[in-house]
Amino acid sequence: MKIVFTPNWFLGPDVLIETFSFAVLILFFVLCIKNYKLSKNKNSFYLGIGFFIIAFAEIFTILTKLILYYDTNFTQQIGHLIVTYNVVKSVDIFYYIGFFLHKFFTLSGLYIIYKIPSKKGTKGDFLLGIGFIIISAIFGNLFYYVFHLTVLLILGLIISNYMEIYQENKSENTKILITAFSLLALSQLIFILSPLSILYVIGQIIQLVSYIILLVLIIRITKHGPKKKS
Repeated sequence: MKIVFTPNWFLGPDVLIETFSFAVLILFFVLCIKNYKLSKNKNSFYLGIGFFIIAFAEIFTILTKLILYYDTNFTQQIGHLIVTYNVVKSVDIFYYIGFFLHKFFTLSGLYIIYKIPSKKGTKGDFLLGIGFIIISAIFGNLFYYVFHLTVLLILGLIISNYMEIYQENKSENTKILITAFSLLALSQLIFILSPLSILYVIGQIIQLVSYIILLVLIIRITKHGPKKKS
């Protein structure tokens, strides 16, 4: 079975984009935590946690893609150990587990970011959300587009929340964040058509641009944060 739709000539850039995304997410997490320590604003704390969980998800996809893309002695030994000791009957399961964890933590992080502006929900709401995330992550391995559709849905809800916030504060930083999330949503829409290799590449490039915008926002807040209300 085809596990990923990355064309061979894009293998290296694909991993580099994921690594860059991970670095930006960690920087955003650190920035949010610093802001929380200064302002004691719990929204900043939960926003940071959301981004950290998504960064954690990136670790799984980076490691899985490195093992999947590059046929080294190390990857051969991993496959040999998995099959020899009957951990699983197929090495493919190892890759599916890696991508499942990526999907699960990505959806969990986005769900936390979505819930930030909302009033405190019930335990049932939380369990319902987690159940939905697990089901989406599982079926996302069987039907790749389920994951991207779910991410697209949550991003749409996040964008809607921040549009309301922007109407209140008219903050340029909020506007930049909305732009980054909107491009990220566009990349997910394109990923739905990712069996066409060139569209997968376009989706990754758009996702890269969204993280570059997030990096610009981080630099902007770091540089002007003390002078402007966040």
